[in-house]
Amino acid sequence: MRWFETPNFDFLGKRKVAYTLSSVIFIASLAIIFTKGLQYGIDFRGGKEFVYVFDAPVNTQDVRSFLTEPLGSTPEVKLFGSDSEILIRTDNELSTDEVQNIIEDAISTNISGATFSMEKSDSIGPRFAEDLKGAAAQSVVYAIVIIFLYILIRFRKWTFSAGAVAALLHDVVITLGIFTLLSDVVSFNLLIDQNIIAAFLTIVGYSLNDTVVVFDRIRENKLVHKGMDTIAMFNKSLNDTLSRTVITSLTTFFVVTILFIFGGEVLKGLSFALIIGVILGTYSSLFVASPLVLELDPKKTTK
Repeated sequence: MRWFETPNFDFLGKRKVAYTLSSVIFIASLAIIFTKGLQYGIDFRGGKEFVYVFDAPVNTQDVRSFLTEPLGSTPEVKLFGSDSEILIRTDNELSTDEVQNIIEDAISTNISGATFSMEKSDSIGPRFAEDLKGAAAQSVVYAIVIIFLYILIRFRKWTFSAGAVAALLHDVVITLGIFTLLSDVVSFNLLIDQNIIAAFLTIVGYSLNDTVVVFDRIRENKLVHKGMDTIAMFNKSLNDTLSRTVITSLTTFFVVTILFIFGGEVLKGLSFALIIGVILGTYSSLFVASPLVLELDPKKTTK
């Protein structure tokens, strides 16, 4: 990390390249979301949930595969606590008892000699699922509005608020686009449920924390280096905080990657969202939030 002791990277000089890259990925993400549609989990579209306990470890991919045809759609199948406990979620519209019979018949047919019992079952109605979906969307919107006001009060300039919120929207939309694109490709669950909404709010918090550290240094350097060219001062602020940004991002990235690898099926989607969020949050702090503040600054000067 010695090359981060006195860095002198021209971040603002590359801002137009960053704008182009971010715009292309952002628009592509929106196109994927509007074309394919967000892939909601049972929490947000309604359905039934069952937990089964087996006397031996179970392969969730095999269970998901042989349940797809009898249930009429691909169910969510995850390990639940141990490798011999599974959680099954389906949006099949039959009654709970009928769905339970279909699942248990399929298990008995496809897993020879399996001894299992149902630990619990729940049903989520369509109306309740819609209410949950609305509440989740509102939580993200309210978080962004409050963040805008917080940055405005703290830095007393709307340009900082606009830069911070633009970076947050950049991170969340691109993450949603990646989830939508890969939902039918990867073997683990990437459906939008309450866990993923929690991950998105965590991404918002992580990205904001990194952005505020940079903004604080920009404000400090504005006072200390009053005669410095604005672009040079922004670059200095980004370089001053670069070591802290990289170390924080790398340590967080290592932790969530370990969580993704060893955390089990239930945490795959959550940890995958956090991995993307750490990468995008670091990038947006350097190449989206601060450059936008510079562009919106009426006192911007260039040499």
